[in-house]
Amino acid sequence: MQKKGMVYLIGAGPGDPGLFTLKGKQIMEQADVVVYDRLIGPEILELARPDAEMIYVGKASSDHALPQEQINALLVDKAMSGKLVARLKGGDPFVFGRGGEEALFIREHGIDFAVVPGITSAIAVPAYAGIPVTHRDASSSFAVITGHEKPGKSMSSIHWDKIATSIGTLVFLMGVENLAFIVENLLAAGRSQDTPVALIRRGTFPDQAVLTGTLADIVAQARQADFKPPAIIVVGETVALRNDLRWREQQPLWGARIVVTRARAQASSLVERIRLAGGEAIEFPSINIVRSADMKPLHAALRRLTQYGWIIFTSVNGVDIFFEEMSSQGIDIRELRGVKICAIGPATASRLAQRGLIVESIPEEYRAEGILAALKDSLKPGENILLPRAQGARKILPAELREWGVMVDEVETYQATAVESIDSGQKEKILRGEADYLTFTSSSTVSNFVKILGADKVKAINASVKVACIGPVTAATAREFGFEVNLMPAKYTIDTLLEVIIQDYHHHQADISR
Repeated sequence: MQKKGMVYLIGAGPGDPGLFTLKGKQIMEQADVVVYDRLIGPEILELARPDAEMIYVGKASSDHALPQEQINALLVDKAMSGKLVARLKGGDPFVFGRGGEEALFIREHGIDFAVVPGITSAIAVPAYAGIPVTHRDASSSFAVITGHEKPGKSMSSIHWDKIATSIGTLVFLMGVENLAFIVENLLAAGRSQDTPVALIRRGTFPDQAVLTGTLADIVAQARQADFKPPAIIVVGETVALRNDLRWREQQPLWGARIVVTRARAQASSLVERIRLAGGEAIEFPSINIVRSADMKPLHAALRRLTQYGWIIFTSVNGVDIFFEEMSSQGIDIRELRGVKICAIGPATASRLAQRGLIVESIPEEYRAEGILAALKDSLKPGENILLPRAQGARKILPAELREWGVMVDEVETYQATAVESIDSGQKEKILRGEADYLTFTSSSTVSNFVKILGADKVKAINASVKVACIGPVTAATAREFGFEVNLMPAKYTIDTLLEVIIQDYHHHQADISR
């Protein structure tokens, strides 16, 4: 018997992926089919299962991928075939999202559905612009109104005479193309021409833009600025609060565009930090972390753990793969009793701490030379050391340890390979000079980035982008490929890398404002 399908109408929020709900994420991870609209960001779409069927049905002005009737039929058809369908809609599905129409059609065909509300742009976008829709001293009411109503309709669905003067804040969704019509009707219905107005384009996105004025001059301002959709219109006294409440533009990386070249599985930490600081993270992973094809050397080492005096971990990847393989071989973590652990830096040490392991040694300098300096007085000739690490890693560490008379079992557990599938849109952004900073967090991110874009593009990238490297080894590799390295932190961590970018961007913005 075929299982019964179901449709979830999910609000994807206004744009910032951080505003997507936990319930929406949960459904996305389970869905067989994802049917999505325009303006749904890639960060949200990537939450879907790798094998999920992805169907785009977006609508732009006079350009519909599918008419609404066909979307309705598509949802029913997929659900009737036993699929769990995630219907992703911008904002909230029941706020000018035609979610009600889709739900009625689904119910009429005997299919179960559920609604996952989203954060509507009517509230979130003004908030990101520093405009509350209500404020005790300025407005005790607000209304959300369609901005799509066209001039010349014989019967208006908007009661201009009632909303113009009886409601404090008016939010018109997607109405910039009809701005003159909206202003004309509000003025004709008695709203003062001195009423503050804000136009907010691409609200909550990193390239958010805000234009403010009054009903008397906003049309002329929008025309002069060539202010384009998608945007919303906010009318009311609370708009004046933006001067004091604008917060997003005050974030340290507001307006900065930063390329992240780390492997996608590792990039989330840096990407989230950039976004929290107000910047735009241009995700362009240049490497994939791939386990070594032959794990027999590691498995052999795992069976004689008690023979080692130290294990040296040189990356978070090495930690994860080591313990995953340990578990797959049925080896108890208690076999590590008596074995001392060295971690190359705080991130690697933190990952070990999550497994309940105390790290005896973290070098002051987070590279091979630092490990050697930290262990110089701790290792004895003849002592056995296990070094699980990446294929192609620098040889200085095992070579120097062996010169000390230490017995080193160097085991390759993974390699960083160039990605095969790239985002052409992100690539073009970089080549057009639409990034401010290019970050490299390992030598492999440099070499594979060049492999993807081409060595002949390095000179042009130098002319438009500042290159930030996590440490001297990575910086040396970048220079070998012809990059001009502009920034490098004193300590080689993701946090300090971002700190030097923030400092540099702050100085750059200060120079512009002088």
